[in-house]
Amino acid sequence: MRTNQLIIALFQRFCWLDEGLQSRLHDRGWPDISRPQSMIMTNIASGIVRPSDIARNLGVSRQAIHSTINQMVRLGVVRLEVDPRDRRHMIVSLTELGARMRRDAQRAMDALTGQLAEKLGQDRFDALLEALEADWGDNIERQPAAAGRA
Repeated sequence: MRTNQLIIALFQRFCWLDEGLQSRLHDRGWPDISRPQSMIMTNIASGIVRPSDIARNLGVSRQAIHSTINQMVRLGVVRLEVDPRDRRHMIVSLTELGARMRRDAQRAMDALTGQLAEKLGQDRFDALLEALEADWGDNIERQPAAAGRA
């Protein structure tokens, strides 16, 4: 079984997509953004707007998300505001500049998706998406440390 290859292959293909996206945005004159910034924009575009929910979705700390969001606020692509439905929470949204960048990013992703579907063939591409979107079950829980191990 090629168990170690799965995580490497998934990560390499993720990097292929992200690097293609970044390259296309750069070619259109957008400032370079980091991979974490790109992932935050993807979450916002998907409707996940609370920093704590974005952090949970990406598996990183709230502090790391807030640091990245603050960088993006300085770039002028997002704003951080009090959630009008629950003033105890903040929400992050795209500015007009960020929305324009997101539209270009969507066009770039459409082109990359088309390129991938052409390369793999539509049937294999559809099967890939189906496998990635399938319910993989609960994540493996950490086992308690064995007695006597520190």
